[in-house]
Amino acid sequence: MFFASDNAGPVHPEIMDAMARANNGYAMPYGADALMDQVRAQIRETFEAPEAAVYLVATGTAANVLALATLSQPFQTIFCSNRAHIHEDECNAPEFFSGGAKLTLVPTNDAKMTPHNLRKAIISEGTRGVHGPQRGPVSITNVTECGTVYSVPELRALTQVAREFDLPVHLDGARFANAVAATGASPAEMSWKSGVDVLSFGGTKNGAMGVEAVIFFDPKHAWEFELRRKRGAHLFSKHRFLSAQMSAYLNDGLWLDLATRANAANARLARGLKSIENLEYVHEPQANISFAKWPRASHRRLHDAGAMYYIMNGQLNGDNLGCALMARMVCDWSATNENIDRFTELARG
Repeated sequence: MFFASDNAGPVHPEIMDAMARANNGYAMPYGADALMDQVRAQIRETFEAPEAAVYLVATGTAANVLALATLSQPFQTIFCSNRAHIHEDECNAPEFFSGGAKLTLVPTNDAKMTPHNLRKAIISEGTRGVHGPQRGPVSITNVTECGTVYSVPELRALTQVAREFDLPVHLDGARFANAVAATGASPAEMSWKSGVDVLSFGGTKNGAMGVEAVIFFDPKHAWEFELRRKRGAHLFSKHRFLSAQMSAYLNDGLWLDLATRANAANARLARGLKSIENLEYVHEPQANISFAKWPRASHRRLHDAGAMYYIMNGQLNGDNLGCALMARMVCDWSATNENIDRFTELARG
């Protein structure tokens, strides 16, 4: 009953096997390995983007902040959701790696920006000449931190606003696979065909050990990104172990299969929990993340039975057993029906 994070799930056996195979003999370092050539071809085919520049790093933070630093200047501001991972969970890394670019937070509904709010935020910045921040890239997160998903039309509406102001668009796709699985759209439709310039394509949360791809659909930024990756200490010497993970992840659509499993697990969890009296969902679950409130007494029962998930408000050990505490639950590809159903029955009491 482990629903704390998809970061905590196991590595898929096919990816582990691929890393073991990559461990035989020698391979050129720093991304010059033959496996990386294969990864570039796989990503270009998957995204219908034959000219895309493709790079690998080991963490989602590195993918996001190096990409944003490449798109921005130190005197600019990056427009993002007020719930964006780059704002809430990356310890000012975007500001650090960009050399000082700030974040302008856009108000959201269920962690999703609207074209109206984005346009309003952009208009409010870049109006003070030399005295204020200049307008920089727009960063969109899909799946959002609240487990909601932008559809293709929603993405296109946001990128159209960015285009009105000639601003590039970054997509934080740590759970991009889950968004694709949720919408049924193609990877291309969910990225460059909707106006995205650079994508952080996640693997770590979805069955990999630790690998993320940075995909520039316009390769004009490629050399600058390579320099920033090296300068930022994120160029792996034994790069083949990143390549092996990503190649196996993409092989025969494993990435999409794993995300589909995770989404289905969360849907099963949501169906069970929604049938419980005194339980309220905070956001409608669309991918592999759920937020719901129920009484402290039920939370204690679950924790006493070994369930793992995050409580987002209040303390488990408070006195008022009827007080509703909000839980964040995340399903990964390995979640089992047995554990989901046991969790639901314990919550029911």
